[in-house]
Amino acid sequence: MTEQHRGRQTKDGIRIYDPSDSAGMYAAGALAATILDEIAEHVFVGQTTAEIDRIIEEKVNAAGAKSATIGYKGYQHASCISVNHVVCHGIPGEKKLKDGDILNIDVTVIVDGWFGDTSRMYVAGKLSRKAERLIDITHKSLMRGIEAVKPGNTFGDIGHAIQSFVEAQRMSVVTDFCGHGLGRVFHSPPNVLHYGKPGTGAVLEPGMFFTIEPMVNLGRAETKTLSDDWTAVTRDKSLSAQFEHSVGVTEDGVEIFTLSPAGKFHPTYG
Repeated sequence: MTEQHRGRQTKDGIRIYDPSDSAGMYAAGALAATILDEIAEHVFVGQTTAEIDRIIEEKVNAAGAKSATIGYKGYQHASCISVNHVVCHGIPGEKKLKDGDILNIDVTVIVDGWFGDTSRMYVAGKLSRKAERLIDITHKSLMRGIEAVKPGNTFGDIGHAIQSFVEAQRMSVVTDFCGHGLGRVFHSPPNVLHYGKPGTGAVLEPGMFFTIEPMVNLGRAETKTLSDDWTAVTRDKSLSAQFEHSVGVTEDGVEIFTLSPAGKFHPTYG
């Protein structure tokens, strides 16, 4: 990439990063992914999400990093933990996990000014068949979306890959929330929709960094946000699942910054 292209923005306001910037994204992504690897043993029946969050904050601080979410728009926790029918932005609390509860844990850390953002699913106790299928379809939809990332494709191609796969499984893609650009900022253009039509939206270029984080419901797609102004739940109280990676567009495809070092990204794999 030439000097004149470093730090430029597309006409859609999307930042184009230099290839050397990937190192910072890998460092931040690896820490976030490692923390989620290590938190797995702390998810069990009787555990509270507040305690899980406390351990996450402890790990962030021990690594000499910062939590991107503590203080963000008044939020006071190092993670979002969304249980069962909570779609996203679940606030950690004192309620104890029950047998069969599924939960998404979402962590964003700042390492040397770079943001690492990732989330994955966990289960307390025994996983039900319907929840297992939901988790599996959601994980596969994320990977379908990532496979669509390459120069010349569009963000609509990513959304279509996710939506078409999920709906073929008779599940719903949440349309009220989306992925986002990141890098040296937490949220920036583009909005990465998990639905769409092929060939629509901004064209992918090398140097774009963003998250893909599909939320999939067993029931209908509609959500509502509770009175705390954070917690989003399914309107029909159906189970919801989510997986998230931070990725970058390369000259010939995609790089994933938040791969699990221990291979624990999917709760029933490994």
